Amino acid sequence: MNLNAKIPEGPLEKKWENYKKTAKLVNPANRKKIDVIVIGTGLAGSSLAASLGEMGYNVKSFCFQDSPRRAHSVAAQGGVNAAKNYKNDGDSVYRMFADTLKGGDFRAREANVYRMAECSLNLIDQAVAQGVPFGREYGGYLNNRSFGGVQVSRTFYARGQTGQQLLLGSYQALMRQVGKKTVELFTRHEMLDVVVIDGKARGVIIRNLDTGAIERHGAHAVVLATGGYGKIYYLSTLAMGCNGSAIWRAHKKGALMASPSWIQIHPTSLPQSGDYQSKLTLMSESLRNDGRIWVPLTKNETRSANEIPESERDYYLERRYPAFGNLAPRDISSRAAKERIDAGYGIGPLKNAVYLDFSKAIKEQGIDKIKEKYGNLFDMYEKITGYNAYKVPMMISPSAHFSMGGLWVDYELMTTIPGLFALGEANFGDHGANRLGANSLLQASVDGYFIAPYTMANYLSGDIHTGKISTEHPEFEKAEMQVREQLARFSNCKGTKTVDYYHKTLGKILYDHCGLARNEKGLQLAISEIRKLRDEFYQNVHIPGNEASMNTEIEKAGRVADYLEIGELMCYDALTRNESCGAHFREEYQTEEGEAKRNDADYQFISAWEWNSGNTPVLHKEPLSFEVLQPIVRSYK
Repeated sequence: MNLNAKIPEGPLEKKWENYKKTAKLVNPANRKKIDVIVIGTGLAGSSLAASLGEMGYNVKSFCFQDSPRRAHSVAAQGGVNAAKNYKNDGDSVYRMFADTLKGGDFRAREANVYRMAECSLNLIDQAVAQGVPFGREYGGYLNNRSFGGVQVSRTFYARGQTGQQLLLGSYQALMRQVGKKTVELFTRHEMLDVVVIDGKARGVIIRNLDTGAIERHGAHAVVLATGGYGKIYYLSTLAMGCNGSAIWRAHKKGALMASPSWIQIHPTSLPQSGDYQSKLTLMSESLRNDGRIWVPLTKNETRSANEIPESERDYYLERRYPAFGNLAPRDISSRAAKERIDAGYGIGPLKNAVYLDFSKAIKEQGIDKIKEKYGNLFDMYEKITGYNAYKVPMMISPSAHFSMGGLWVDYELMTTIPGLFALGEANFGDHGANRLGANSLLQASVDGYFIAPYTMANYLSGDIHTGKISTEHPEFEKAEMQVREQLARFSNCKGTKTVDYYHKTLGKILYDHCGLARNEKGLQLAISEIRKLRDEFYQNVHIPGNEASMNTEIEKAGRVADYLEIGELMCYDALTRNESCGAHFREEYQTEEGEAKRNDADYQFISAWEWNSGNTPVLHKEPLSFEVLQPIVRSYK
């Protein structure tokens, strides 16, 4: 299979401009003839649905939550990046492009990364016009702060709830179109399959989660904006409902999965406190602007944090990475924390955490200034842990967070199935092997507001004479039958173990062998264990009730069944990449100082995997070429 990324001609800074100049358009009268389905109502999905509705297309928007406002974009806290250089500290589109490409360990396309940085300039103006209450200086100017992996202040924020505020902006834009009847909104509906007719995506099979009814919906194009699959580890920063099923069902219909093993472990999560937990809580990376991370110099320390003098503290990020210090990138910061914890210097009841200390910042800036910047985060921390972080350091620990991998898409954000697009975290697009903080909200927003409306028009221009897509086509019948067969199979599963048992077991296998560190032996073991677990799952899982009505367990069963297949592919991907890059840290490939060691000669490509009906997946490679910024050793020292 030839993977054509469709990168436009011309110099890097002109590629997106050149694309827009030559892209085909659909005139306003013809847009009324075109139907588009958008799955997901997070920042990417709601912004695209609102944009397409405003343009005059007929849009159907689906989400499994009871409101678009509950999409997981709401959970992003720290901010959104834009290269506006408001701090006059040397920022630019090029510097943001360079930071992002380096941050991803040179495993992303130059053209995609540059376009994201370029579009960032428009996003802030768009959000302000929508009423997003970004933090401001005393004089009224928008304020910025820094995030990991950069040496400038380019992150715009709304205290510690930036994702929520941006989502409210896109939500109100979406609901405006719902009110105008250009968008039809379906809440509590879950996509269970993509329908492909004559090689093109032409619709979806949907389950109404309130009634159990199976529905068919046809369209000229389908968009997946369903987020990432980091919840595969069970314990993660993601909401319980987050899953990878939409993109996985598309994968099994022919869409390639790219770099599935590249999953980010976030360094500032609250640590696990017991086996009873179903998720972990993220503390914003923005806290690392003023918080200092340390562990005791003594192993198995029993004294409280405030009893340990400065001379007996190891500020290990400042020690190992003096140029970036506590703002080292997430992958590096997480591995450094794990190394200290594994070496016996962890703190907390389970010795599985490190300290994030604000005493110096409070002393220098005053407690009121820290409250102004992070007050809601400190309140959240105290509600969960019972500790006042103004008086004692926070306890933090690495946790599964973000999927850099996802469906392979070209420059137009279209998958290998024509007419099937993937936006935001559902695609592998812009982050390479590691995502820099505050680029997630950025990618989701620019994909939906500024990129897909152009690229989808270029595709849809060929469908103005197609007419309505009939849901009576045999492919709809076939897809619906397959969905019903799987649901019936789950209904008949009356074993002895819960769905959550299998999810937890899979998560532990992956965290141990395909998490912060990987090695050949562990990955081979993980593949074997996941296959055994999958066989047992279908034989011994217990699903109460049936598929004919509301049934949350049957929903979870479908998602975990997909995770059991995604997890195996993650391990295959990690096993076949004999190098360390970004979040993919193979223990066999590291420097004497314990840093990741890339192999550009043999692995400067994107791994794109083809479904092979349950057999060994087929690997396709998209070579990466760098015309403007040549790969360098990634150092933050």
